[in-house]
Amino acid sequence: MIKTFVNAWKIPELRKKILFTALIVLIFRIGSVIPVPFVDIGKEGILGGDYAGTFLQYLNMMTGEAFSYGTLFAMSITPYINSSIIMQLLTVAIPALERLSKEGEEGRKKIATITRYVTVVLALMQSTAYYFFLKNGNYLSLSATGAEYTGFWAVLQAVTIILCFTAGAALIMWLGEQINDKGIGNGISMILFAGIVSRIPTMLANLFSPEMGVGYWAYGGVYRVLAPIVVVIMLLMIAYIVWMDNAERRIPVQYAKRVVGRKMYGGQSTHIPIKVNMSGVMPIIFASSILSLPPTIQLFVTNPSEGWKKFFEVFQADHWAYGIMYFFLIIFFAYFYATIQYNPIEMANNIRKNSGAIPGIRPGKPTSDYIGKILSRITLLGALLISVVAIFPIIYSQVCGLFLEHGMNISLGGTSIIILVGVALETVKQLESQMMMRHYKGFLD
Repeated sequence: MIKTFVNAWKIPELRKKILFTALIVLIFRIGSVIPVPFVDIGKEGILGGDYAGTFLQYLNMMTGEAFSYGTLFAMSITPYINSSIIMQLLTVAIPALERLSKEGEEGRKKIATITRYVTVVLALMQSTAYYFFLKNGNYLSLSATGAEYTGFWAVLQAVTIILCFTAGAALIMWLGEQINDKGIGNGISMILFAGIVSRIPTMLANLFSPEMGVGYWAYGGVYRVLAPIVVVIMLLMIAYIVWMDNAERRIPVQYAKRVVGRKMYGGQSTHIPIKVNMSGVMPIIFASSILSLPPTIQLFVTNPSEGWKKFFEVFQADHWAYGIMYFFLIIFFAYFYATIQYNPIEMANNIRKNSGAIPGIRPGKPTSDYIGKILSRITLLGALLISVVAIFPIIYSQVCGLFLEHGMNISLGGTSIIILVGVALETVKQLESQMMMRHYKGFLD
């Protein structure tokens, strides 16, 4: 990987793209520390131990702690991600959008435009909810007399805060698109990557702090060896994710020979590659979002009954039932997302239109059934593999006693590691492909 970046740096065109991507990431990090007007949170942030395991903590992880401090980019890229997911689902459910997606480049541009509008609407809704959360938590600036703003000034304060958060989300969306056009890698993934990486120093500081890290374990004696074990486990998980990301199932396809004029086409053997982890990190994101909703609702419930308290306890990350629900939700969403991505009937029709066939399988319905059977097995295997990465930090935390009562919330969990490794691998592949294209171009010239 390092060799690929060094070789890419030697090429002027790629060096400009790398520097442009770094500039966009720098702008993102600067915007993540600029506070919004009328917001006064302080150095401690608003998300302490009471919010661990909630959807707010999840948003904070995805925004690189910008959410915790009410900065310009507090909404980060999450509205755009949610908008993209919604548009993917609607493309399957609404025939008009499905036809639009099949119209080539123009259709994709129209869908991208609709996605941007949906992003702004979601950002506006999310910013409004965040404003009321800040207001109820007394994190808004006071007037010169020390009292809360009232009347016109209260409305102005609310509108300013909400519009700043919304504008920040729209600006991040634009920055991501600039990376896609002029930089290296996927813009949205790079921004997520930068936000998660920015939390690593904080995580290491917590790990080695005297109150809750190695020093704390050292006083207990037996826990002093856990720090190197954590590092080794992280390295093993990274290697495991790299292996999982590169694994694929290849379906062989044989194309028949055909004569067109004086030329003969076809006759070659090829394959359809299907990645084992075809859904990527999306099942984990969906499952985390669903399980984070009840603890988030609990924040707004005052004096819940004993029954509701027991219900909310089930959705805390230190409860055994949480891991079981997390596991089954990951499998469910893996199948759900794979169904959206792959259509066995369409794949079988495309093979037959190009005079191809899978060896030993008849064209038509038998081919689609065969592909569907393989997709089902691969989806289950991929879901089991990513669930290991997602659930292992939870099991390890409970076994080693590093959970919330000790102040140690594992912020760099399975979702973060999969995103980090996936974005790194994707960026390296793009660099290699562009260097290869440049080599071929120079040879032909």
